[in-house]
Amino acid sequence: MPDILAAGVVVFRPGREVLLVHRPKYDDWSFPKGKLDRGEHPTAAAVREVAEETGVHVRLGPRLPSQRYPVARRMKTVHYWTGRVVGDDDVTAYRPNDEIDAVAWVPVDEASARLSYGYDRETLAAALRVRRRTHAVVVLRHAQARSRSAWHGPDAGRPLLKVGELEADRLVPLLAAYDVTRIVTSTSTRCVQTVRPYAETAGYSLDLRPRLSEENATAKAVENIVEDLLATEAGSVVCTHRPVLCHVYEALGIELAPDEGLAPAELLVLHVRKGRVVAVERHRPR
Repeated sequence: MPDILAAGVVVFRPGREVLLVHRPKYDDWSFPKGKLDRGEHPTAAAVREVAEETGVHVRLGPRLPSQRYPVARRMKTVHYWTGRVVGDDDVTAYRPNDEIDAVAWVPVDEASARLSYGYDRETLAAALRVRRRTHAVVVLRHAQARSRSAWHGPDAGRPLLKVGELEADRLVPLLAAYDVTRIVTSTSTRCVQTVRPYAETAGYSLDLRPRLSEENATAKAVENIVEDLLATEAGSVVCTHRPVLCHVYEALGIELAPDEGLAPAELLVLHVRKGRVVAVERHRPR
C-alpha cells in the first residue's frame, strides 16, 4: 500500500528554543505534524498543522530529510522543514484537547532528551545545522498559457489556459508557506495572472517589471532585480518566462541543466542568509 503522507515543522525562536507538542493518546513529545489532506501540498500541510496543533503561524525555512517508519501494516513518510514564527510566538493561551494537551518552547539543549523517538532526535540534529534565520526568494515560471499559434494578439497579452488558472490558484498556499510579501512579476498577462490570486488573497500589490518580460529582458536588468531581492530580508517571488530564467539563474549563481528547467507553474525556492543562497528546493502545485 502507498505510504501515509504527513508533514511537520521544526520551529525555532530566538533564545535557542524549539517548539514541541505532547500527545496524550501516545504520551509522547514530538514536533507539530499531521497528515496531508487530499490534494494538499506538503508545504501547505506543514504550515497548517503547526497552526492547528499550537496556534502559532510559521513560515518555512530549509527543507529537512524526511522520516519514514512503519505504522501498523503500512509505512508513513513525514516531510519536514525548519520554521520561524510569523507574528506572536506566545503559546501560554493554548487550550489542551484530546489530540494535543501541551505545547512548549523547549531549550534546544533539553529538547533531545524530551523527544520520545530516535528519528525525531535525528531530525532535530539536522535542523540545528540549518536553523539560522533565512528568507525565501522564489523563482516562478508562469502557469500554462495559450500557445503562440493559437493566439493572434500581441504575445505579451497571451493569457493562461483554464488549467493554468487552476495552477495559479494552487500556488497560493505554496507561496504563503514561505511568507512571500513581495511579488515581482513580468508585465506579460500570463505572468500577472499567475501571481494575481496570491496577491489578492494575501493582500499584497504586484511589482510590475517590464524588464522581466521576454521582449524587454536583458542580463543586466535581471541581475539588478535579483540582487535587490537577495538583499531585501523578506520573502519574495519573481515570476517570469522560460527564456528569461537563464538570466535569473546566472544572477543567482546557480546552474540547471537544460532538462532540469522549471516546468510551467513550477517554483524554485532559494533560502537566503545575508545575501547568500544556503539551500534550494523546488515544488509544483498539486
